[in-house]
Amino acid sequence: MGDAVDPAAWIEVRLSDFDAPELHSATGRADRDRLARLVARRRLDCVAVRGRNGRVIVHDRVIASCRLNGRRVGDLLRAAGGREGGN
Repeated sequence: MGDAVDPAAWIEVRLSDFDAPELHSATGRADRDRLARLVARRRLDCVAVRGRNGRVIVHDRVIASCRLNGRRVGDLLRAAGGREGGN
């Protein structure tokens, strides 16, 4: 997202360490809200990484390893009850 207030300037990220359910899945919106509660208005440190297909950008999103206060966001999601299950 960066420091910009305007969502048009944000960068969409696909987490490299958490296979999130799709938004249209049965739990998709609840999972999105869980992520928002964990990281909203907090500074994340993210580094772009190559995904399984060797690319850094997939579906118009940057694949990144993100940390909040040194802890991996995927680990935080799992600890908060997040279940993996992407496509």
